[in-house]
Amino acid sequence: MTNNIYFLCSGNSCRGQIAEGYAKKYLPTWEVESAGVRAEDINPQAVKVMAEDNVDISQQKSKTIDDLLLKQATIVVTLSGEARDKSGMPKSTRWFDWPISDPTLATGTETEITQTYRDVRDDIKQNILELKKHIDN
Repeated sequence: MTNNIYFLCSGNSCRGQIAEGYAKKYLPTWEVESAGVRAEDINPQAVKVMAEDNVDISQQKSKTIDDLLLKQATIVVTLSGEARDKSGMPKSTRWFDWPISDPTLATGTETEITQTYRDVRDDIKQNILELKKHIDN
């Protein structure tokens, strides 16, 4: 049986894409997918800050939540309250809720906005590394 992890967020343009990128890097034996309540274009800032950490998410595709993938997931991680509230989590699924702020709502100078994306990236990376420890034990 294949282990799979499903990351859910609001628009699958940023947080879910970042989580998918890091999970593919740090959990290479797992099937990894991400999806959103809506499917929006992948955010160029997310692609940029991930490239700074040598993770290429530019070819990933934004998708909406697939009920079959949700039911088959070994682990589901919600990255937004909207995804948590609308996903209808199967009782048999191991579920983690990471309430990560939405960087697309950031305001300020270009430098400040980019730093917000970096902070979100770093938070998600840390959560992925903690999840890896949890899975490996």
